[in-house]
Amino acid sequence: MTSSHLSRGQLAAKALVRFVAGFVILLAILLLPAGTVAYWEAWAYMAVLFVPMTLVLVCLLVNDPELLERRMRTKEKDAEQTLIVKLGSVCYVLAFLLPGLDRRFGWCHVPVATVVVADVLVLLGYGLFMLVLRENSYASRVVEVEQGQRVVTTGPYAIVRHPMYLGILVMFLSTPVALGSWWAVIPALPLVAVLVARIRNEEQLLARELAGYQEYAQTTRYRLIPGIW
Repeated sequence: MTSSHLSRGQLAAKALVRFVAGFVILLAILLLPAGTVAYWEAWAYMAVLFVPMTLVLVCLLVNDPELLERRMRTKEKDAEQTLIVKLGSVCYVLAFLLPGLDRRFGWCHVPVATVVVADVLVLLGYGLFMLVLRENSYASRVVEVEQGQRVVTTGPYAIVRHPMYLGILVMFLSTPVALGSWWAVIPALPLVAVLVARIRNEEQLLARELAGYQEYAQTTRYRLIPGIW
């Protein structure tokens, strides 16, 4: 049983509903503005994103259903984090809507090779995300500290304190180019500031409630990008 008292079957059903809904909604956001299904960049991106996502979903359901349940939480407990998430959502929506409009009206042209490189970066970012899940079974979607949680210092956590956000940053900044749009990079860039604000707020909670975090922060200097911040 998971911490939400769902059976494995109930958790699987809930996760499947969200997965299918997410797939359909994102596909609609990409194709409807484009006005065509002949948008190969969108289909390639969906494959790059959802094939590994399917593998992660199955692996978590089999090996770590508690982590899967944590990843399905969406309601932040802190008002500042709620605001940060809303600001981030604006970046996400605009960055996914603009490529379709770009495709429809032909605002710019991104070479095929550049699109492929961007897809590879998206995949690498998701690979880092997967490494984080392997190392940290408490990697909840929302900012919280649970009873019995410990500081993780291995794997990518030995390099930066918030490797999951680094993976998200790589994925999201590569997404507009993977979808064939230079213009969509503009609304994607503010996500950097959003993640910085989220990390600063989260670290206040971790320093206050997670035993050993302050010592970890002293030995692992960089929060997000090695050598920079």
